[in-house]
Amino acid sequence: MPTSRARVHNLIVSLDGYSAGEFVTLEQPIGEAQRLFGFFDGRVIHGIGGVDAPITLDRSLFALWGQGIGAEIMGRKKFGPQTGEWPDDGWQGWWGDEPPFGTPVFVLTHYPRPPLEFANGTTFHFIDATPQEALRQATEAAGGLDVRLGGGPSSVRQFLQAGLVDFLHLVVVPITLGRGVRLFEDCGGISDDYDIETVTSEAGLTHQLWNRRAQS
Repeated sequence: MPTSRARVHNLIVSLDGYSAGEFVTLEQPIGEAQRLFGFFDGRVIHGIGGVDAPITLDRSLFALWGQGIGAEIMGRKKFGPQTGEWPDDGWQGWWGDEPPFGTPVFVLTHYPRPPLEFANGTTFHFIDATPQEALRQATEAAGGLDVRLGGGPSSVRQFLQAGLVDFLHLVVVPITLGRGVRLFEDCGGISDDYDIETVTSEAGLTHQLWNRRAQS
């Protein structure tokens, strides 16, 4: 049986290396870096079959997001803009009553709280855990499928630094931001552990596919 992998998909990065803004608000889920998502077609994350649009390189690669995934791990800021103790404000995430995941989702936070369940199979588990322990829990919950590391960039960076990322799909978009959160801060030499393929689409997006080399 294949080993479960930890995968990152559709992680969008500016030309100058930023993947999120410095401040998250209700109006701007990734802060001032919201411009990055103007290049992303989220309609295809569950497959291109039900989308009435041409099957392009960009859409085909975006559609890998949900294939073979049994659980997700995300940082707290991807779930919401709150900090500190969780307020009693009824917040259920950015996605309303139908989060797109349909799997267990492990939210990394220093303030654990009871799980939040949805009818479509999504359950958010709020855990205070190291990358290694979070991946262990998510792998167990994934039932033999892969685990998606959903971001943001700070949490993905922690898994990269811990040597836990098996596959990374970066999407470099043709804009500069000048400030924000960098994915590869303090990650010197990380690329040495991967075979990297690069392809640029007609829309100007550069897709990088990082596959971890087998350990000798």
